[in-house]
Amino acid sequence: MRKNFGSQHWLFPQPVLMIATYNEDGTPDIMNAAWGGISDSDEISISISNTHKTAKNLLKRGAFTVSFATVDQVAACDYVGLVSGNKVTDKFARAGFHAVKSEFVDAPLVKELPMALECRVRSYDTETDILRGEIVNVCADETILTDGKIDPAKLRPIVFDPVNHDYLELGAKAGKAFGEGNKLK
Repeated sequence: MRKNFGSQHWLFPQPVLMIATYNEDGTPDIMNAAWGGISDSDEISISISNTHKTAKNLLKRGAFTVSFATVDQVAACDYVGLVSGNKVTDKFARAGFHAVKSEFVDAPLVKELPMALECRVRSYDTETDILRGEIVNVCADETILTDGKIDPAKLRPIVFDPVNHDYLELGAKAGKAFGEGNKLK
């Protein structure tokens, strides 16, 4: 028997995305966003309220980066989701983050978060709050690579549980994509 919950914004897993931009004065800003994902081969879509400082910044600069929150940085990543860049102008620094200038877009990378998407603003709809970004580069610190590929066990990304309001660490490998189904052929 199933229990019905009605219409909810529940999706599993829900990545914890860290959106970084530059403020007008060139200082870095960052926010925590959980409602986003890949929407095309070179595109990410994220729901970001137009009241966020980040939304204003990315519209002015035309760029942003998306890093993935990690187990090692869970407190800092949660903190930047609890405070507003409209009120706390140095929340990037208060979180203990250090900005590194992207080679590809006018937005900061977060030194402490080892994987990021570097994006140009493709569109932003202020009525639906949907941001679409062109992914122009994916970068990863060499410390999270195994055989030249990003290793999730080394990255240790967290996901958001929207039902219980928890952060969860991704677990063990369950199978090989584009392979397990062959057992049923």
